Amino acid sequence: MNSRVSNFIAKEGLLNKDSLHIVALSGGADSVALLLILKQLGYRIEAAHCNFHLRGEESDRDEAFACALCKQQNIPFHRVHFDTNEYAALHKVSIEMAARELRYRYFEQLRQDLGADTICVAHHRDDAVETLLMNLMNGTGIHGLTGIRPKNGHVVRPLLCLSRSEIEEYLHSIDQSYVIDSTNATDDVLRNKIRLHLIPVMQQILLKSSENIAKTASYIKEVETVYDDAIQKDLSNLITTLHPGTSADPHEAYAVRIADLQALPSPECFLFEWLRTYDFNSAQILQIAENLHTPSGKTFNSASHVLYFDRDTLVVASDYQPASPIKIPEEGVYQFQGNVKFKVAISEDVYILKSDNYATIDKEKVEFPLTIRIIQQGDRFIPYGMNGSKLVSDYLTDKKISLWARRSQMVVTDARGEILWLVGHRIDHRFRITTSTKSVLKIELL
Repeated sequence: MNSRVSNFIAKEGLLNKDSLHIVALSGGADSVALLLILKQLGYRIEAAHCNFHLRGEESDRDEAFACALCKQQNIPFHRVHFDTNEYAALHKVSIEMAARELRYRYFEQLRQDLGADTICVAHHRDDAVETLLMNLMNGTGIHGLTGIRPKNGHVVRPLLCLSRSEIEEYLHSIDQSYVIDSTNATDDVLRNKIRLHLIPVMQQILLKSSENIAKTASYIKEVETVYDDAIQKDLSNLITTLHPGTSADPHEAYAVRIADLQALPSPECFLFEWLRTYDFNSAQILQIAENLHTPSGKTFNSASHVLYFDRDTLVVASDYQPASPIKIPEEGVYQFQGNVKFKVAISEDVYILKSDNYATIDKEKVEFPLTIRIIQQGDRFIPYGMNGSKLVSDYLTDKKISLWARRSQMVVTDARGEILWLVGHRIDHRFRITTSTKSVLKIELL
């Protein structure tokens, strides 16, 4: 047993004999076996126990057992108590998720405090099989079919090479007791349903079904390496950064040409790997993949981002909340939506500045206060040099301004709500400077 675990640790590069390692010790068979095996293999270890106060006296029993075992084995012991129910209610998460967040946060803080290298948890092969089946049922991508990884950051799993029955047989052979979590016998969560009902039926059909699934997961892991390499190359080659997101302007935007996407062997795989990082779910991604010929203007929303079909391009941009309008009662410098500044000045010298960052307007035709705001649906103006009015949205379409860029397009209006300047583009023809102009209103985008 020790030799198998030692070989697995070496193969996966999990532990260093010269470093300190924390063992997550619940008191159950898996964590007890992990503690004893790592000690016998000569690793420097300390144990950490979490009391979630979810099972009454049973929770306190587990803590007392873990403490006594570490005292017997002369292993330093750390413990922490959580009000898990209160945390779950406060953060609006399930009890299972609350316990997970609490324990891993504690383990990581303890690791840093002790200067430890890793956090060793006792997941085994059956846990990995259960995880794979859960992911398969939930419609996962290829990454969910590799089960549980031996290493994830500072968290390592040295027992993934063993089954639950092998662990229990090992403890029985050395006459080592452990505690049993009574909630594992209830099928109130999906994992327990799989453990208690699905896997026993599978093993009746084929005795080595769990072992074979674990082998399949290892094969998929190899395929995953090739897949990830190909996907990363496509992501690097095809994605264009429209706006990277900065401290001054954190909104980000990225684009992919639809024609390039359709030329790939699997556009759907590319979309899945690209869009899942922006919180789009698998159902949305499938719908996007099926609608690549959709007309420009269609959008999909995730919790944090928006995807636009913008002519021949897909654009993903961070969710954007338009800034509130600001009033300009007189000359001066005004700040809009954080880092954008406008300078408003009036001059008796009549002149025209030809620059996208300036608007020179006949002052006598303007009624203060002015307003700076983001464009709204239905906005119209008469572009300089034209006679009839035009929808701002149509003007921007004609200028091939992307949908994601339009959401931050600014206008300056007067007290009557008339658009004086489509910022960065054109003034309204009605407010142009003529031979009869006596004073100029200059608006500068700084």
